[in-house]
Amino acid sequence: MENTYTAIIKQDDEWWIGWIEEIPGTNCQEHSREALLESLREVLQEALAFNRQESLEAAGEDYQEESIDL
Repeated sequence: MENTYTAIIKQDDEWWIGWIEEIPGTNCQEHSREALLESLREVLQEALAFNRQESLEAAGEDYQEESIDL
């Protein structure tokens, strides 16, 4: 399953700054647009992996997983 997220990016003087609209805390700054997009991908992957792990730990032992499509 492939998900699509929205990167908000802008140039601020010599820096490119950006964040992922749907996931709070996923933000980066880099000296080029290309480097910023790559950093945002990495931070997003790390945030999703962390959130998944945290959710599974909170669920304990007896739980079910269910896919939800929007």
